[in-house]
Amino acid sequence: MNTVRRLIVIVLFEGVDLLDVTGPPEVFSLARRETEEAAGYEVLLAAETADPVTTAAGVRVLPDVTFAGLSGRRVDTLIVPGAVEVDDRRRVRAIVDAAVVERVGQLAARTRRVASVCVGAHVLAAAGLLDGKRATTHWSTARQLADDHPEVEVDADPIFIREGDVWTGAGISSCLDLSLALVADDLGEAVALRVARQLVMYLKRPGGQSQFSVPLEQVSSTRRVEELRHHILRHIAEPLTVADLAARLHVSDRQLTRIFKTELGTTPHAYVESARVEVARHRLESTDATLERVATACGFGTVDTLVRAFRRRLDTTPTEYRRRFRTAAAPDPAPVSPSGRAAPLVPGG
Repeated sequence: MNTVRRLIVIVLFEGVDLLDVTGPPEVFSLARRETEEAAGYEVLLAAETADPVTTAAGVRVLPDVTFAGLSGRRVDTLIVPGAVEVDDRRRVRAIVDAAVVERVGQLAARTRRVASVCVGAHVLAAAGLLDGKRATTHWSTARQLADDHPEVEVDADPIFIREGDVWTGAGISSCLDLSLALVADDLGEAVALRVARQLVMYLKRPGGQSQFSVPLEQVSSTRRVEELRHHILRHIAEPLTVADLAARLHVSDRQLTRIFKTELGTTPHAYVESARVEVARHRLESTDATLERVATACGFGTVDTLVRAFRRRLDTTPTEYRRRFRTAAAPDPAPVSPSGRAAPLVPGG
């Protein structure tokens, strides 16, 4: 089997996020193993000097090569991680070092493709590599990216975005999704899926999937709203109307809407729908349940309502979602009625 040599360079600098740096090499290493070296990936960590670099986690990483040492070598893929600072109000801001931006611009000029991980998109933007392109970054710095670089079309929702030979990734852990997508682009989906299984990843996500999910949403600062959130997940098959939820908190419908907007940045109806979609996702990934049973168990009532919610939230259908993300199926748990007893199966289930 012929080996295609591919040099992957990951940029190192002080304060860089550790997982941004260590995640991709694991993916490329497994790709080599899964293809019996046919992938030919060589991963190098590059920095300005050969001195150890201290990451945001406090772990020191030793560069494999200096930027000057890469002179004359053709880079296949340049991966640019990011770094952030957090102020005393816990507001997050991406850090962009001018020297790093300059080095990235120089390397990108002789690189087949460029990818940023998390807030590394701010470095690519500062280097002019995202001008006129659609790009993503971590949701917490998306507004900063849009404000600092109006020439970039910022979309904070997807896991990753590809624009020609420029790729941008969202959250820190999505460096694995992005790296798997790069492997799939080089070696095909089958190899990327084998690598995902070796990583024991819960699922291999396409770029279009949202980086948001119910468990990741902002946590409320009040105990009663947190208890209501847990109540919603425990009783997801029930109607959960605004009136029901307001009565549980002993407030008016209008007051409940204000509380949700202030505490969670959304409406009660939108939150309940997002919770239903989240539960439905897990059922589609891990059970053989029919769409009728999934719709009933998650409180959608009908398949049509389930489909509309998936299109709204995930820009896909339940059937397509299951096709992409199906894991080893388990028996579908019996749906539970509001009374707490097992409900009869829906015809066709």
